[in-house]
Amino acid sequence: MIVIARVVVALGLASLVVACSKSEPEPVKAEPAPSAPPSPSPSVTASATPSATSTATPGPLVLARGVRITHAPAVGPVADIVKKAREREKADGRDLVVYVGAKWCEPCQRFHKAAAAGELDTDFPQLTLLEFDLDEDRDRLESAGYKSQLIPLFVMPSADGRASENRFEGSVKGNAAVSNIAPRLRSLLAAR
Repeated sequence: MIVIARVVVALGLASLVVACSKSEPEPVKAEPAPSAPPSPSPSVTASATPSATSTATPGPLVLARGVRITHAPAVGPVADIVKKAREREKADGRDLVVYVGAKWCEPCQRFHKAAAAGELDTDFPQLTLLEFDLDEDRDRLESAGYKSQLIPLFVMPSADGRASENRFEGSVKGNAAVSNIAPRLRSLLAAR
């Protein structure tokens, strides 16, 4: 019985290694938005700390250092949402970057996983990402200047909540996604 369990575990691990090694880096293009139901109430994702919390308000309740991902409200003008979030984060001594991704975006998924695991906390101890979903928020994002050809999209917002020119978009697929995004995110924050 123990031998069979060890074989099953070994085969499972081997299939994960093989599956991950087959990906070739390539940019992720923004796809047209399928019709989707409205997103649930906003919540906060923080790095994996004992105090990580989810809430029904857009403001983060987690006071721990490290990357916070705050899900934007599903309704309302983007510029107003971003302006309020920027002011709130600035008052807390944190940097706000608008982050646009999608559920189907592999680099977005890898970046989320790294942030949730606390892997980015040392590099970005005071970073809050205000997250929008391209498929759900495309029209209202574009009206505030948050438009791109590739995702993920990272933008330093202007004081009025609209998109600034300080931005970058896209990443590679596969294991290199986070290591592709992190240095560009550092440069984005340094240029503010």
